Parts: sequence; C-alpha cells; structure tokens
Amino acid sequence: MPQLSDMQMVLAGLSGGVVGFTLGLIGGGGSILAVPLLLYVVGVRDPHVVIGSTALAVAVNAYLNLIPHWRQGHVRWRTAAAFALPGAIGAYAGSELGKLANGRVILFLFAILMLVIAVRMWRRKVPSEPVEKARVMSVTRVVPTGLVTGLVAGFFGIGGGFLIVPGLVFSAGLPLVEAIGTSLFSVGTFGLTTAASYALSGMVDWQIVLLYVGGGLLGGAAGVYACTRVGRNVRRLQQLFSGVLAAVACYMLYVNLQALHLV
Repeated sequence: MPQLSDMQMVLAGLSGGVVGFTLGLIGGGGSILAVPLLLYVVGVRDPHVVIGSTALAVAVNAYLNLIPHWRQGHVRWRTAAAFALPGAIGAYAGSELGKLANGRVILFLFAILMLVIAVRMWRRKVPSEPVEKARVMSVTRVVPTGLVTGLVAGFFGIGGGFLIVPGLVFSAGLPLVEAIGTSLFSVGTFGLTTAASYALSGMVDWQIVLLYVGGGLLGGAAGVYACTRVGRNVRRLQQLFSGVLAAVACYMLYVNLQALHLV
C-alpha cells in the first residue's frame, strides 16, 4: 500500500475534520462525504481501500458518539441488538460483494446513493415538537429491516445512519431522539464488520483511519458548538449541505462514467 505524502496526511486530517464538523453541525448524512474526500482531495486511488478505511473511521466515531447518547438515556439496547446483529450479517455479505465488484461501478452507484441522500436531506424537516412515546418493538419487522440495511451499508462501506434512523422509527416505533441514539450502535457495528472484511483482504490503510478519526473528533466538537450557535438556521444548513452533496455526486457520476467509457 503506497505511503502517504506529508501533504496527503494533512489533507486526510482536514477531511476527517470536515466530516466530523458536518456531522456535529447538522446530524446524519455527513459521513457520506468521507469517501469522495478521500478519493478526490487526499488522492487515494484504490476505491476498495477508500471504502475499507472510511468504514472503520466511521465506526470508531459512531461508537464514541454513542456514549453521550447512552448517558442521556437515548439508547434502547434491546432494539439496538435486534437491529444490529442481523445487520452485521448483512454488512459482511455486502462487503464481500463490494470487494468482488468493479471499484468504478461501486463509485458510480455510490454517487447515485448520494443524490438520494441529498434529496432526502433537502426535504427533511427539523422536528420542533416531541414525538409520541415509543411503541412495542416488533422483532419480525426489526430483524429483516436491520438485515437489508446492513447489506446496503456493507456494500458501500458507509455507516448507513440515514437508513438506520428511519428504519428504527418504522420497525421499532422509536421516537426520533431515541432512534438517533440507538442507530449509532448499528452504525458502528456495520462499519466495524465491513472494515474487518476489508482488513482481512489488506484493504484498510491504518494511517488514514487514525488521521480521519483524529480530525473527526476535533471537527465534531467544533460542529456541535456551532450547532448551538446557529439554532433555527440548521434547516438552511441542511439544504446547503444537500446542495453540496448533489454537486459532489454529479462530479462522481461524470468521472466514473468516463472511466467506464460510457461518456
């Protein structure tokens, strides 16, 4: 695996900071930037190494962010386990499929996924009123939902929080704040499972992981602080970020269509 230059190390730390800041400022969806930043800013050429490395970095950050939610009573551990354990099986299967697929095809599909997330973030409203009390969890809904969500997360090497949160609301009837807190256990578990699969194939750059995690911790703290300052403007920031996602996705589509000789 090629050694990073000094400039690439700096850019990797800064990229991790951007991802952490975005997550702290507007919540879910920010980690989707980890892959394009590593590809097009840091300059890592192997898509599979990018996916494996970012999966581990996202997993570590998710587990760290789980702690304050747990302390505040926002984590439903029984639901978290019922969702994450079958999801880990799906994540492993998805990661194995991802390693077999053409890297350019994965990035092309990843760009389409980014467009979907951009649209969802543009339309998503910031809740201003308490959500109704959680209903009784249905295992028959939670288990298959977790399995499918894990499969998608593993294939693309993402945490999948933007899928896990609505999945928990739908399958377990959790209030939004508890779905967000509980989702972090699955985000970490899916990312760790995916990263383990890639690491066994030598497709994780540990230096990048450390730089991303370090930058993400600093950026996340700054993002949370900024979020408390902007208050109601978070909705506008979400829409701005969705526009950035859409622009990055269009660039990725163009680059990878060219690489696949489709344009």
